Amino acid sequence: MFQIAKTLISEEIIENDFVCNLNVCKGACCVDGASGAPLDDDETVILDDIIDAVKPFLRLEGIKAIEEQGTFVKGDDGEWETPLVNNNECAYVTFSEEGITKCGLEEAYNSGATNWKKPISCHMYPVRIREYSEFTAVNYHKWEICDAACSLGKELKVPIYKFVKEALIRKFGEAWYKELSEVAEEHAKS
Repeated sequence: MFQIAKTLISEEIIENDFVCNLNVCKGACCVDGASGAPLDDDETVILDDIIDAVKPFLRLEGIKAIEEQGTFVKGDDGEWETPLVNNNECAYVTFSEEGITKCGLEEAYNSGATNWKKPISCHMYPVRIREYSEFTAVNYHKWEICDAACSLGKELKVPIYKFVKEALIRKFGEAWYKELSEVAEEHAKS
C-alpha cells in the first residue's frame, strides 16, 4: 500500500494489467453478482434528476424494474446501488445484437441527452473504493469473469491504473493521478 493525500492505494492497481475484453465476457460484470452497481449519495440525486432523459435508452424490463424499485435501492449491506431486473442484470443495462451489455446511462450521455456518464463505481471498475473516516481505500477487485481482461491487459501491457485513468481523474483529480503515475513509474524501477 502507498498513500496519496487521503487515499491508501493497493500496489495491485499498478502491478496488474487489465483491458476489458467484451467479445469474451460480454459485459458479465453488469449481469453477474448479487447486487447492483454501488452508488455514491450524490449519484442517487443525479439518477432521480436524469431518469426521464435516460428512459429512451433503456429496455422495457429495465424501465419496469426502475418504476417498481426506484432509480436506486438500498443493498443488503446498507449502501446505495442500482436496481436489478429479476435479481440479475442492472436495470440500466441494454444488450447489443451480439449479446454484449451496454450501459443505458452511458448511451444517454454519449448521445448528449445527459451530462453524467455513469456511476463512478462502474467507470472505475476493476478498481473499487471504500470510504473510511480518515482515508479512502483504493483497491483492485479480482473477479474470475474478468480473466480475459487480465490476459488482454497483459498482452497489451496496460496496467489497471492506466486503463481506468479517465475515471480515476474524475474521482480524485488530475494532480492525484499525476502523483499516482509518478509512484507507478518509481515502483516499476524497483
